Amino acid sequence: MDVQSVLQAWNVSYPADRKEELKKELAFYIDDLLLHNFDKLVLILYRVDVSEKVLKKVLAENKECDAGELIAGLLIKRQEEKIAIRQSFPPAKDISEDERW
Repeated sequence: MDVQSVLQAWNVSYPADRKEELKKELAFYIDDLLLHNFDKLVLILYRVDVSEKVLKKVLAENKECDAGELIAGLLIKRQEEKIAIRQSFPPAKDISEDERW
């Protein structure tokens, strides 16, 4: 899964060859949230559906690394997983207009 697909899911335009730059920008934002608005960070992690168990494990195993970069990597990975799942189940085209949402 490429970053372009991830960002399309987030409704953001970003060249696929700039994945590391995206990760660094996310890490910077996340570091700021860690220091100044932890509740908002928790909400973002919840909304993107990053596993708390996985997050704790990654942070515990990489204590010497920047937490913002680790969390950014988890956010990107989770978005990639969700895109892959959506692509593996294409929408049914034979649903009547009355049954569509």
